[in-house]
Amino acid sequence: MPLKPNATFRYTVMRLGVFAACFLVMWALVYFKVVPAGANDSNFFWVLLLALVVSAPLSLVLLRKQRDAMSEQIVPKVDRFKEKLAANRGQEDGVQDGV
Repeated sequence: MPLKPNATFRYTVMRLGVFAACFLVMWALVYFKVVPAGANDSNFFWVLLLALVVSAPLSLVLLRKQRDAMSEQIVPKVDRFKEKLAANRGQEDGVQDGV
């Protein structure tokens, strides 16, 4: 049985890749003065902000399959956690009723 890579890890790595690519593209655009540079010495933070703003919608569109796969892995774990929490609450209520 082949091991299935963790979907959350895969999505995170891919999301960081999209951000890194956007950061490099924004850095090039600022360097070649296609996009205005930041004020004073704030170029790094300006490029960082631009990369965040550009990479967010790109990730939303480009990483839809990975996000769905991550959701499929996470939902059963969350459901089990909710069941355990409900069972623990029921036990606590039973102990308090007996006192």
